[in-house]
Amino acid sequence: MSRMSRSSGRRPRRRFSEEFKEGAVRLVLHEGKTVGAVARELDLTESALRLWVERTRAEQTRGRSGLMKEEREELTRLRKEVRELRQERDLLKKVSALFAKDQR
Repeated sequence: MSRMSRSSGRRPRRRFSEEFKEGAVRLVLHEGKTVGAVARELDLTESALRLWVERTRAEQTRGRSGLMKEEREELTRLRKEVRELRQERDLLKKVSALFAKDQR
């Protein structure tokens, strides 16, 4: 049986609108409810809601409590660039090794 079957306990990935996320975060930050209570109430995972709350706090504190949206986007872009550069470097190493072998 596949590991991704419904009987494995994992629920399918869902997408939420920004308005929904903002509302859920507002319940935690402004209504004083706990992350666990709001997550249960809205049928969310606590980890997802906690991440939304942390990101909102980072935006509100201009990065003092975590990465701001722009910083997260830059980090994602830089990680992709590093991955591509490593692939290029590894390819060049292999090609140069083959070239050196042929020159002998």
